[in-house]
Amino acid sequence: MTSIEAVEEIDGDFDGRVVFTCEHASAELPEPWSWPEEDRWLVDTHWASDIGAAAFTRRIARLANAPAVLSRFSRLLIDPNRPLDSETLFRENAEGRTVHLNEALLEAERDRRIDRFYLPYHAAVSAMVERSRGDTVFAIHTFTDTYEGEARGLEVGVLFDHDEEPAYQLVQHLGEAGFHVAPNEPWSGKVGLAYSPVRHAQESGRCALEIEARQDLIVDESFAARLAEALASFFS
Repeated sequence: MTSIEAVEEIDGDFDGRVVFTCEHASAELPEPWSWPEEDRWLVDTHWASDIGAAAFTRRIARLANAPAVLSRFSRLLIDPNRPLDSETLFRENAEGRTVHLNEALLEAERDRRIDRFYLPYHAAVSAMVERSRGDTVFAIHTFTDTYEGEARGLEVGVLFDHDEEPAYQLVQHLGEAGFHVAPNEPWSGKVGLAYSPVRHAQESGRCALEIEARQDLIVDESFAARLAEALASFFS
């Protein structure tokens, strides 16, 4: 069910340890969808995509010679890092404002988005993980440098659900590389916020990890290069 409308796929060494995913890689609305005028303010914000995540996923995939799957659609169209029964699969509010793209969705429209984007995205990840002989499904996400008016000092979070040992190994590795890093911050993978990597890891008997990198840092060339080198060495 792989669809070039839904996913970007990067080839790599399927004998390596890891498959990378990027669920919030794009702010695009493929035709025939378009942004309502009232939603234009969302397009270049973290609500529409994880800023810097796509470029960093491509960077680390090249550096580690690892396969990767990236979304080609905005998380506001449908969020592939949520289960189908999630209240935020189709986000209705952002910063207290209505997301008009998702206002009063009919069941037929929900099904259309699921069929055209959500299912093909997860089918592509499943197929790539199945091809891989690696032990880890690793998702790349980013977070804002301020939240509710407060600056965040954290540079990188390592999210996990069941895979505590490898998560803490990565936390230690990144800490030793000079990063301000913490486990399950700025939110926790134990409450379903690492849904996609956990789902695909559990389906295939692999480990699931997700990083959250701060957006103002991940778009900096020097920081991104350092982080990519640290992650590549972790999986070498």
